[in-house]
Amino acid sequence: MTVKMKAFKRIKAYGVYDGPQWAVNYGELTPGSGTGEEVPRLFQALGEKLPFEALAKVRTFLKKEGIRRTGVYIAHDSMTYARYIGHGNIFQRLAAHKNSLELKYFSFYVVEDKKYEREIETLLIRAAGPLLQFNTNKKRLTISVGNITDYEAGTLFFERRYKKGAKRKHA
Repeated sequence: MTVKMKAFKRIKAYGVYDGPQWAVNYGELTPGSGTGEEVPRLFQALGEKLPFEALAKVRTFLKKEGIRRTGVYIAHDSMTYARYIGHGNIFQRLAAHKNSLELKYFSFYVVEDKKYEREIETLLIRAAGPLLQFNTNKKRLTISVGNITDYEAGTLFFERRYKKGAKRKHA
C-alpha cells in the first residue's frame, strides 16, 4: 500500500506578481520525512484562484522556467465560483475569456501526463455545477451529467440505472 507523504511548501520566488491586494509567489512542494513512499504526481505545476491581473506575469514566469503552459484551466467570478472550465493553451484561453465574463480569479493545472487533461476537464465540469458558461463545443448533447462515455475507454465504472417497471422517484 502506497501512503502519501506530507508535503511542505518551499517558496522559490517571491513577487512573481505584486499587486495592490494580492501577491503571487512561486514554490515547490517538497516531501517531508517519514515512512511513506513517494507517490507519482498528477500535476507538474498549478495555481489556484490567482488574481486575473497576474495572468501575464505567471505565464511569463512559467515560460522562463521552461514549464509547459498547456493544461486544464478554470475562470472564477468574484465569489470564486467556477464560471468557465477548459483545457488547452491555458493563458491564451483565459485571456480571451477575461472580457466576456466578469471574471476575477483563475486556476490552472499543468498535467504531468497530457493524456489525462480531457478527463480532468470533464470531472471539473461535472463538479462545478450550473454556473458554468459553456462554449458551443461544450454545449453538445453528448456531454451531459451521467454520460459515462465521456471518460476514456478502459475505465472501470459504476452507473446508476432505473429498474425496469419500478416507479421513478426523485433523484
